[in-house]
Amino acid sequence: MQNTSVSKRPEKAQLGYVICIASVAALGGLLFGYDWVVISGAKPFFVPHFHLFNANIIGWAMSCALLGALVGALVTGWLADRFGRKKLLAVAGLLFAISSILTGWAPSFVWFAFWRIIGGVAIGMASNLSPLYIAEVSPAAVRGRLVALNQLTIVIGILLADMVNWLIAQPISARATSAMIAASWDGRIGWRWMFTAVAIPSLVFLVGALMIPESPRWLAKQGHLARARTILARIGGELHADNEISAIQATLLGEKTGRVNLSDLLSSGVLKIIGIGVLLAVFQQWCGINVIFSYAQDIFHSAGYHVNGVLFDIVITGAVNLVFTLVAMGLVDRLGRRPLMLIGAGGLVVTHTLLGYAFYKHIDGLPIVILVMAAIACYAMTLAPITWVLISEIFPNRIRGTALSIAVSTLWIADFVLTQTFPSLKAVVGTAGAFWLYAVICALGFVFVLAAVPETKGKSLEELEKNMLA
Repeated sequence: MQNTSVSKRPEKAQLGYVICIASVAALGGLLFGYDWVVISGAKPFFVPHFHLFNANIIGWAMSCALLGALVGALVTGWLADRFGRKKLLAVAGLLFAISSILTGWAPSFVWFAFWRIIGGVAIGMASNLSPLYIAEVSPAAVRGRLVALNQLTIVIGILLADMVNWLIAQPISARATSAMIAASWDGRIGWRWMFTAVAIPSLVFLVGALMIPESPRWLAKQGHLARARTILARIGGELHADNEISAIQATLLGEKTGRVNLSDLLSSGVLKIIGIGVLLAVFQQWCGINVIFSYAQDIFHSAGYHVNGVLFDIVITGAVNLVFTLVAMGLVDRLGRRPLMLIGAGGLVVTHTLLGYAFYKHIDGLPIVILVMAAIACYAMTLAPITWVLISEIFPNRIRGTALSIAVSTLWIADFVLTQTFPSLKAVVGTAGAFWLYAVICALGFVFVLAAVPETKGKSLEELEKNMLA
C-alpha cells in the first residue's frame, strides 16, 4: 500500500527543523569543495617553499588528496552502517580541522603530503555521508532540493577557496624567480593561511554534527524504533512518523540488521541497483565537464581575455555554477530527477559537439566563452546535483551506507581516470576529437537514463526500495 504521507509537505516549523539539520550535514560539502580547490591557489607558493622542481613530485602534491578521498569513500559506507551517520560526520569535521591546520603549518613536504592525504580522507567521508544523511532525514516532498543543498555548498566551498586564495595572495611579478617567491610573505606564510582558514568552518561542522540527531532510518535498522519515531515526528509530525516507521519496518522484515555482507550486495535485485548507482557516478564524471573546469583559464585566454585567471574563475565560472545550482534546487522536486538528467545529457551532447567543431575550425573569442558557460550551466543544474540526489535515494535501507560508498568510490576513480587521460587523449585525437568523444558518452548517458534510471520524485525511500526490488 502506498504511503499516503509522502507527498505531504511538512509544516513550517518542521520544515525549518529539517532545513537546519540538513544544512549542518551539508557543511561537509562546503569543506569538501574548499579543501579540494584551495591547493590550486597555494601551488605557486608551496612549490618553491618546499623546492619541488620535479614534475612527478609536483603532480603528487596536487593529487595525493585523491588517494585519501578514495580511502575515505571506501571505508565510510561500512563504518556508517555499523556506527551510524552522526558520529562519522563529526569525525569528518575533526579530520578537516586537524588536517587543514597541520597541512598549512607542515615543516616539510613529507608532512605536507601526509596531512593532505588525511584531508582527502575527510573529503571522501563528507562526499559519502552528507548526501546519505540528508536523504535519510528528509521528507519525500522536499528531499530532492535538500540533497541538492549539498551540491550547492560544494560550489560555495569552491568559491570560498578561490576568494580566500585571491584575498591572501599578493600579485606575483612575471619576473619573480622561485627564490624571490619563496622568500616573499606569500611564500613563507601566506599560503599556509590558505589551508588554515578552513579550520573555523570545520570546527563549526564538528560541533553541529554533535548536535544533530542520528539518522532515524539507521536507528530503526538497529532496532531503536522509539528513538527513530521521536526524530521522525520532529521532522514531519506524528502521522509522518507512524507511516515512516511502518514502512521502514516492512523493508527490514526478515532481514538481519547487523553488518552488511558481500552476499547482501550480490543478490540479483540489489546488484542491479548498485549497477545503476555506479553508472550514474561514472557518467557524472565522464560527461567531460571537469575537463572544461580544468582548462577554463586556457580557453578564456584563447578567447582573447587577459584578466587574471583566478578572478575569471570566481566571477564567471563560479557565478554560473552557483546560479544554476540554485536553479536545480528549484526544479528537482517539481520537474523531477529523470527529466533534469535527460536535459543535462542532451544539452551536453549539443555543447560538446559545438565545442569540438569550434576547436576543429580554430574559432576563438566570444563563441567559445558562450559555449563553455552553456556547458557549465547545463551541468550545474542537472548532472552535478541530481546525480548526488539519485545515488542517495535508490539504495535499500539496510545496505544504503555501503552501496553509496561503492558508488562514491567509483566516482572518485572515474574522476581520476578522466583527469589523467585527457592530455593523452588530446595528443591522439586533438581537443576537438576529445570533446566529440565526450559528446558520444553523453549520448550514451542519455540512453542509459531513459532506459534504466527510475523517477524518485515524491516517493519515500521505502517505496522506492519496494519498487526497485520488485
